[in-house]
Amino acid sequence: MKTPQRLTALVEEGLVDEVIGQLMSGKEATVYVVRCGEAIRCAKVYKDANQRSFRKNAPYQEGRKVKNSRQARAMEKGSRYGRRMQEEVWQSAEVDALYRLAAAGVRVPQPHLCFAGVLLMDLVLDADGHAAPRLNDVELSEELALAYHALLMNQVVRMLCAGVIHGDLSEYNILVGEGGPVIIDLPQAVDAAGNSDAAEMFERDVLNLRTYFSAFAPTLKDSQYGKEIWAHYESGLLSPELALTGQVVLDEGLADVDAVLLQVKLAIEENAIRRMCE
Repeated sequence: MKTPQRLTALVEEGLVDEVIGQLMSGKEATVYVVRCGEAIRCAKVYKDANQRSFRKNAPYQEGRKVKNSRQARAMEKGSRYGRRMQEEVWQSAEVDALYRLAAAGVRVPQPHLCFAGVLLMDLVLDADGHAAPRLNDVELSEELALAYHALLMNQVVRMLCAGVIHGDLSEYNILVGEGGPVIIDLPQAVDAAGNSDAAEMFERDVLNLRTYFSAFAPTLKDSQYGKEIWAHYESGLLSPELALTGQVVLDEGLADVDAVLLQVKLAIEENAIRRMCE
C-alpha cells in the first residue's frame, strides 16, 4: 500500500521500516499496522482538528498544562500558533496518560513514541495472535460479561488512583486482547484533580459500561459502581485492592443547618476583619 503522508516522516527517520496496512479508522485518528525491525506495532495517525468529529474538547482541556504563558495565551486567542499548540497538547495528553497508566498496572497499549502527529505503540493481539477486536464486536455470555465488567471496574479504579479519567470510555474503545479487555483511545483523558467536570465524566464512563454489560448480565442494571468508587476517591480511601459492591449507602441523617449557617457567618466576619487590616 501507499505510505500515508504522516507516516512518511517516521519511515524516513528509520522509526518505521514498513507500513503493512490500515487497521481501523476512528473519529480522531486512523490506525495502521507497521513493522519496526522485528516488532509488529501500530501507528495511530491523528487527524487534523477540522477533520475530527470529536470537536467539543473544551471541557477536556481544563487542567492541562502547557510549557509557558506564551503558549497559554496563544491557545486562548485561537491564533494559528495557538491552534497548533492545542493539537500538540491534545496528542501529548494520550501519550502522557498511556505512560502513567501502564506504570499503574492498567491494561493499555505500551507507548513507544509520538512523532510528527503519529503515536507509535504496541499492537494489541488476541489469543490467536491476530489484531484484537473491539469489545462491541465480541459475543458475550452472561458469565463473561460479568467477568469483563469486574475487570474493567478494577481498571477504572487503577486509573483514578493514578489521577486519570478516560472521559470517553465505552465498548468502542476497549479491545479484547489475550487475557481480557485493554483500554485504548485516551487523547481526551482528564486529570481527576484538575478538572471541575471530573466527577461527571467519571460517572458517565462507568455508566456507559453498565449500560453495555447489563444487556448481557441484567444483574448489573441497578449497580452504582461510579458513585461508590468516586465516594472512596473523595474520602482518600480508594485503592486498587478495594472490594467493590456496586452499592452506595446513602446518608439519611438530617443536615445541621444551624451549624452550617454559623460557619458561613464566621467566614464572613473573618473576611471582613481581614479586609480592615489590609
